[in-house]
Amino acid sequence: MNALATRPSPDTGPASALLRGYSIEITSKDVASLASAADALAPGTRIAITSLPGESLAQRLATTQAVLRHGFRPVPHIAARRLPSAQALETLLEAFADIGAVQDLFVIAGDVDKAEGPFDDALAVIRSGLLARYGAEHIGIGGYPEGHPRIGRDRLWAALRDKTVAASDQGLDVSIVTQFGFEAELATLWVKRVRETGIDAPIRIGIPGPASAAALLRFATRCGVRASGSALRKYGMSVTRLMQSAGPDAYVRDIAAGLAAFPSGEVGLHFYPFGGLGNTVRWIAEAGAH
Repeated sequence: MNALATRPSPDTGPASALLRGYSIEITSKDVASLASAADALAPGTRIAITSLPGESLAQRLATTQAVLRHGFRPVPHIAARRLPSAQALETLLEAFADIGAVQDLFVIAGDVDKAEGPFDDALAVIRSGLLARYGAEHIGIGGYPEGHPRIGRDRLWAALRDKTVAASDQGLDVSIVTQFGFEAELATLWVKRVRETGIDAPIRIGIPGPASAAALLRFATRCGVRASGSALRKYGMSVTRLMQSAGPDAYVRDIAAGLAAFPSGEVGLHFYPFGGLGNTVRWIAEAGAH
């Protein structure tokens, strides 16, 4: 595999500052990789734990405990539409509370077309009042700089506003974590609009970790993210060389440059390690994120 751009170039400017305090995403399949990569991660790093379809509560708890055991801050996902009942949500929250991992949660609708229970979206979960009741202090909510394949832009903006207001009403701190993308200009323009609407919550821009073009296209298709040839070329890749690998060097630099053009508030990065947790953690460490 071509290792083009997988090693970050030295940068002590805005891009390096943007890397500080990053967060990263894992699934239950990454527990072994986490053990191998733990020494390269900054202590206390926020690690989001994705809820996989068909995954048992025991698997989710084991993954969360592994994150705690290595000295990191777990951020378990709550997928609203996969919850068959309010009791199921309470059971989940109680289980996370029992292991000391309920303070920081990420609440999202989930990738199913029809809700399995009473929660149609993340907003319904927030408004239930159950998160704060079981000890949540901070929640993450989703943002979509490049849009959503099944949700109109006006509805996305309304939902973002409603979720931040509902979280505040529940006494919860909130941050926004965006879907990954490949267009730095779209990401920074989206941040600008968030600030112009009066939302001052911290934002973490989703960044694909180093991966092959084939892997990025596969995950983009699965997540409904646009991945045109021109977008990949800006990212340093070519659709004609699917096994070519690239890191997010140029993308991170372009985002940092775009954010410098306006008062962007608190903005950081959230990594999706599509090319493997180890590769992403090495890239971050070599970039001097600590």
